Amino acid sequence: MANDDPLAQEFAHAGEPSALAPELLELEKSRITSTRVLPPMEFLFSLFGEPCFPRRELVAFTGRAKSGKTFVMSMLMVLCVLQEVLSFRRHTEASSPPLRVLWYDTEQSDNSTQDILRNRIIPLYGRVRGRDTPFPEGQFDIFNVRNVERDKREAFLLAAIAHYKPDLVILDGIRDLVGDINDGTVAQELIEKLMRAAQQHGCCIVCVLHQNKSGESRDPRGWLGTELLNKAFDVFATEKLMPQRIFKLEQLYTRKYDIEQCLYFEVDDEGLPVLCQAPPATALPATSDEGERPSLNEDYILHHPDGRWEMDIPKLFTDALTGYETLTGAALRYRVMQLGHIATNNLYRNCLDKAIAGGLLDRARDMNRHVIYSLKRPEVKASVQTIQPDLFQQSEEDTPF
Repeated sequence: MANDDPLAQEFAHAGEPSALAPELLELEKSRITSTRVLPPMEFLFSLFGEPCFPRRELVAFTGRAKSGKTFVMSMLMVLCVLQEVLSFRRHTEASSPPLRVLWYDTEQSDNSTQDILRNRIIPLYGRVRGRDTPFPEGQFDIFNVRNVERDKREAFLLAAIAHYKPDLVILDGIRDLVGDINDGTVAQELIEKLMRAAQQHGCCIVCVLHQNKSGESRDPRGWLGTELLNKAFDVFATEKLMPQRIFKLEQLYTRKYDIEQCLYFEVDDEGLPVLCQAPPATALPATSDEGERPSLNEDYILHHPDGRWEMDIPKLFTDALTGYETLTGAALRYRVMQLGHIATNNLYRNCLDKAIAGGLLDRARDMNRHVIYSLKRPEVKASVQTIQPDLFQQSEEDTPF
């Protein structure tokens, strides 16, 4: 049988004039087939048992100022030399060598970076291993480049990744590598360089970027944030819940493993993070008194005679799942928030909880351990139709999933 591989054909006729343009020869190196041998995905950590922070990928972290981003970065760095920190676990055996960390701090002063190392990272390690146990500082390459000229910061970072060969890179923050956060060309070029570095050196690069100031979206800020959002494997967000002063970590988007549970922690008297429960006030109601409310889609709001309103949960989730046997957790969230014009993940989760508690949805996992949802059939679907006949009207909204 003739060999259809263009590269194989080229090698067979080595020395003869090439039948393929140089661009096509280069492109052939990127061909994906069902039989091509690729390195398996390798995850550095897991959160609540779900793999996260893969090698050769970018991970985005966003949140408002003082929302706990650096606390979480400290946990991840300590996790590289421990097996477990709060609900995070390292994806290696206890006998395996520790991971190497490159912390590239562009935001804080030298004293602040050192203070976090001395008073948060090292004590977190000592709390598990014992305060008298020497801290493995040799696993950490920590640089503060706030006073370095901006046009040198990117080159220094890429050189450090190539030289020190870290497993985990903490880029805190990526915004200070560019002059204009809304320059689309610069943003695209930077993200592409970081992706190549992660791929070539087998590391996970965590990019920290503040979220949009408007409050309407929790996505990372500017065109740079949009490029990062498009290319990142996972996107996480932190939030400080007041008045309880509790920090919340949530996965916003993922390409593979849904982490539906949020991590809640507070700071103890020693200034170290400890696990805690979610405060009741964090859940926004799906039912409320009449008055000012978010700009929700009126098609999915039920109004009561006494002035109260509530989300039409059956119609909203049924429309979101119309045309699909199942949707992953991330895809369902996208569909529901898009249809309902829901701007906050808290309100979405409250709606999801009501849909599950009301017997509307089934929750399961597929063969790849993705969380998937489907409408319960046929009993629940029939009973919902009896209450509200127009629930299964075909939605015209397209979806990218």
